[in-house]
Amino acid sequence: MATYYSDGKKLVDVEYDTIVEVGDTVDGMRVLSTNAKSHEEYAVFLLEPNTRVTCYVFDEVFIIGKMDGFENLPQAVEAWNNDEI
Repeated sequence: MATYYSDGKKLVDVEYDTIVEVGDTVDGMRVLSTNAKSHEEYAVFLLEPNTRVTCYVFDEVFIIGKMDGFENLPQAVEAWNNDEI
């Protein structure tokens, strides 16, 4: 399990081929799930301290989308699948 931090635009101090995995920590939030739509773009679903779910969308190590405040993981995944993030 790895710990990552972002500057809001990309992961800092990582290689370009770094892939965030379940169990890792990003910005102090634990990774619950990941989902890829293409070879380069993937979503990471994170558990917030208040038990809500945040989704970061990555293109390699760059954050190209972010949405927070989902009540649960299925709601966040549904938004990702419906291209709402």
